Amino acid sequence: MIQVPTIAEMMAAGEEPEILFWVGCAGSYDERAQRVTQAFAKILTHCHIKFAVLGTEENCTGDPAKRAGNEFLFQMQAMMNIEVLNGYHIKKIVTACPHCFNTIKNEYPNLGGHYEVIHHTQLIQELIDAGKLKAENGEPFKGKKITYHDPCYLGRANGVYEAPRKVLEVLDADLVEMKRCKQNGLCCGAGGAQMFKEPEKGKKDVNIERMNDVLESKASVVAVGCPFCMTMMKDGVKHFEKEQEIEVLDIAEITARNNNLI
Repeated sequence: MIQVPTIAEMMAAGEEPEILFWVGCAGSYDERAQRVTQAFAKILTHCHIKFAVLGTEENCTGDPAKRAGNEFLFQMQAMMNIEVLNGYHIKKIVTACPHCFNTIKNEYPNLGGHYEVIHHTQLIQELIDAGKLKAENGEPFKGKKITYHDPCYLGRANGVYEAPRKVLEVLDADLVEMKRCKQNGLCCGAGGAQMFKEPEKGKKDVNIERMNDVLESKASVVAVGCPFCMTMMKDGVKHFEKEQEIEVLDIAEITARNNNLI
């Protein structure tokens, strides 16, 4: 078990973190996403990066409220977070959630929150490039077919396509692209606050449509970089009863497993 300090504890000890890890609601409360949080924390610890979390001082970024059309609630949530972040003089933030990433990076500046915000796949790629993370044995994914699903708020909204793929390239694996990828990627079906409501009537759920792309690629591992995508892709795997054949893993979990950290 690794001990992660809160920013308050670190400041009280007269220290400052290099980076604040914004965990996000899913990473804090969703059982599956918690494993991603732990894997990423182990990567940061392994690479001797001085980081902290907000702990109980972290609130929802307001992304679901804004996407659902409640601008008033969004601004209330955002202003609370900005007050806390500015109070601690936070400069650099990393998060494993593209929704948090997009909101803090692009929407907080209008409300007085100016920070350098990076996605965890970007930081992992930097650590690999710097030689701090290596493919120690390459065994966990040797010869496996891996496909990467682009999260909407990371890919099309912010143009981050290469970092996650470069992280996967260090594996001794067979990387395959789905027909709909990068700029033409298909949403998992959870964006725009759809994660928190029942699907509307139609011919097919979006995640089932996306799962057809995965099945067509014949991949045995679906790499994701978003907790919402994780939920939707896992539900898609269950729908087709492919749990024994297809594993859904976050980029952080893949990296941690490949470096014998989990």
